[in-house]
Amino acid sequence: MNKIRVAVVGYGNIGKYAIQALEASEDMEIAGVVRRTVAKEQPAELAPYKVVTDITALGKVDVAILATPTRSVEEHAQKCLALGINTVDSFDIHGQIVDLRRSLDKAAKAAGAVSIISAGWDPGSDSIVRTLMESLAPKGLSYTNFGPGRSMGHSVCVRSKAGVKDALSMTIPVGEGIHRRMVYVELEEGASLEEVTKAVKADPYFANDETHVFQVESVDALNDVGHGVNLVRKGVSGKTHNQLFEFNMKINNPALTSQVLVNAARASMRQQPGAYTMIEIPVIDYLPGNREDIIRHLV
Repeated sequence: MNKIRVAVVGYGNIGKYAIQALEASEDMEIAGVVRRTVAKEQPAELAPYKVVTDITALGKVDVAILATPTRSVEEHAQKCLALGINTVDSFDIHGQIVDLRRSLDKAAKAAGAVSIISAGWDPGSDSIVRTLMESLAPKGLSYTNFGPGRSMGHSVCVRSKAGVKDALSMTIPVGEGIHRRMVYVELEEGASLEEVTKAVKADPYFANDETHVFQVESVDALNDVGHGVNLVRKGVSGKTHNQLFEFNMKINNPALTSQVLVNAARASMRQQPGAYTMIEIPVIDYLPGNREDIIRHLV
């Protein structure tokens, strides 16, 4: 069996867990890791792998897992797709997903490659659950309640603000899909909490939610990568009312995101050129192994 050669672009929390998920996937092999700079002393866990600053230095690569901040995803994806390399990412700004899909669909088709976007757990695997629930009760209401837990995308967003040394953004479910953002920041010397708060609340990541920003001495003392979700739909099947569906999970955030990315990398090898969200792909394509064996096991 020819293994899928996967490069990991970026080596933060997602990149680290992506390496672990790839190591556990028998149908994949790690082509290498792409970082902004290559230090003489690399993390011990990267010792078996080639670490480079440009993906072209890795030779043959089938898929690139973009373990980068959301706002740099399109730039990295465009570069990889132009090289004919499939891409998967965990882009998580819900309101911009359709625009990203349009952009990367054009690039992927031009290069004969595949891009699977927003392949985390939300958006991503939760999107599949929401789609299934809505199909079971076409009329009704759905609520997605996150947390309580650490949002990686929101935390990265806050760390990008001027004057912020480190940050933790906690998502607190209020109910019925409404959330409160509790943001804890370590500030650089001389930075203004008032200015940081203003910048955070104006950002699209936070603009639609109740947000509170607090200064702390140590973000590390508060940090916990746990998260979770509660998905609920109440609606109508045919003409029958009072159908109620619920899905719950409590997770290690970066570990699950990385597993979804690896699953999407596998699925990318089974699609026609173009860009896709996870709900557009047959769920069987996320699993390794023989199709008939999977059907025999799961259907």
